[in-house]
Amino acid sequence: MSIPSAARYLLILALAVFATLGPARPLCANSPAGATEPKWKEVRIASEGARPPYNYLDNNELAGFEIDLGKALCQRMNVTCHFIMQDWDAMVPGLLDHQYDAIMAAMEISDEAREKITFSEPYARMPSAFVTARKSQLKDFSPAGLAGKAIGVVAGGAHQAYVEDVYGKSDIHTFPTLEDAILDLAEGRVDVVMGDKDEVTDFLDKNKEGQCCRTVADVPRDPAYFGEGIGVGLRKEDKELKSMFNKALADIKADGTFTQIRAKYFKFEID
Repeated sequence: MSIPSAARYLLILALAVFATLGPARPLCANSPAGATEPKWKEVRIASEGARPPYNYLDNNELAGFEIDLGKALCQRMNVTCHFIMQDWDAMVPGLLDHQYDAIMAAMEISDEAREKITFSEPYARMPSAFVTARKSQLKDFSPAGLAGKAIGVVAGGAHQAYVEDVYGKSDIHTFPTLEDAILDLAEGRVDVVMGDKDEVTDFLDKNKEGQCCRTVADVPRDPAYFGEGIGVGLRKEDKELKSMFNKALADIKADGTFTQIRAKYFKFEID
């Protein structure tokens, strides 16, 4: 059966239009036109499992503050998390080798580390604290208030540098360990000890010798001595993932999720 010339002309015209426009592509009901699929659907996070309470092993599984925090961040980013245990010395090389995508291992943000990787905003800034004997009447821990007083610190670290520069009118005593400093504090050989608040609190809570003393005040934060804090380590090129972590961190701090996780592991503020 032959097709009339007029009908044949209309059919050819319709086929030409179809070829030009292509088949119709239905839009997903919850995806606006022009939307792109997110790049990150899974994120592999490395941790050491050797720095409690930040990270440790529980029945050979990674656990701790950073693991709970990482899970909350991944949930907020709407990605699937996989946690990978990694030795500290291989932590940054493994990230750069794409063995995982992020590091949450109590890693301090520093200029030296930034030469190779980048960081999210800090999620922990460990305060330093002053410790005195329970019977001490000291109340002023400013440089003027501790002028002439004996301050104990662990030798060779940030606290020694800080007290030598800021508390120049005090008598500075250095010790091999925090325990040695607190034992001298208990014996009255120093008036006050300065140390990281997590280490100080842990010692006072878990050791009989710690019953002598108490934390009395936080040391004013000075990044020049005590650093910027702890953040998520990331490859420099993964700018989208960095933005995702930063937004998720801001969100869980705003809605109280961060505080709930922090309170499980620390008795004091760390951010």
